[in-house]
Amino acid sequence: MDQIQTMRVFVRVVEAGSFTKAAESLALPKGTVTKLVQHLEGRLKVKLLNRTTRRVTVTPDGAAYYERTARLLNDLDDIEAGMANAQASPSGRLRVDVGASVARHIVVPALPGFYERYPDIQLDLGVSDRVVDLISDNVDAVIRVGDLTDQSLVARRIGNLSLLTVASPGYLKLHGTPLHPSELENGNHRTVSFFSSATGRPHPHVFEKDGETLELTARYKVAVNDSNAHTMAILAGLGVSQTAVFAAAPYLASGELVEVLADWKRPALAVHVVYPPNRHLNAKTRAFVDWAAELFARHPHLTRP
Repeated sequence: MDQIQTMRVFVRVVEAGSFTKAAESLALPKGTVTKLVQHLEGRLKVKLLNRTTRRVTVTPDGAAYYERTARLLNDLDDIEAGMANAQASPSGRLRVDVGASVARHIVVPALPGFYERYPDIQLDLGVSDRVVDLISDNVDAVIRVGDLTDQSLVARRIGNLSLLTVASPGYLKLHGTPLHPSELENGNHRTVSFFSSATGRPHPHVFEKDGETLELTARYKVAVNDSNAHTMAILAGLGVSQTAVFAAAPYLASGELVEVLADWKRPALAVHVVYPPNRHLNAKTRAFVDWAAELFARHPHLTRP
């Protein structure tokens, strides 16, 4: 059996935490992955993995072997990339995850330009506001908005995202225009809430003015966990809410949305492109990271970091 392939399979099982996920990401039968790892343990005469019905974890020996093997494979990838001059023409399959509204309004419309520059990259674009696990889901890079909670990841800040408080004309005709943020939680107004897929908790509405900061978890009629659905709910007149300028801009121009509480601003949110620290930043991943940084830097509704 090929020793390098066996090492790669073992590393993928550790990162995925599952023989099934590892097999799917490597496009191999699960039985082959299992046999390769068993062969490796037999050759080394040590137990590398603890197996349960739900998850695979590494033993102390397995963790030490993983650390050295992952480093060795990264060095090997560096050598091959240099010899093949891969930087000149990045190619291959690239898995990237992007939030729903960022994909719709920013990334997808710009992809023709990406492919003009990098015609040999095959992009698997995951579109979801769910926070993926880059390691176990075998994702090369993600674009994330807001605070980063996993400090083990490598993050490059590529922009700042501003938000507006908006409502539909139909909603304002029925309920009036709020003059102070407190009206959103005292029962006079309804809001559209956005809740975290990870925790199930709604994100607060945040307002700043003249050094005063208000953070309101306003009562809502509907809460969603998808940014495109969030915009659609506001357009449908279901309540007042805060949304990204780039998402609201076309509807503000058409009159389908109206800005309210304009003198109360929400602090801008950071936008990062993030990738795992223990994975070789190959030519195709670096190409996407650099392209995303350029794209966000020149977008009219985003500001430079």
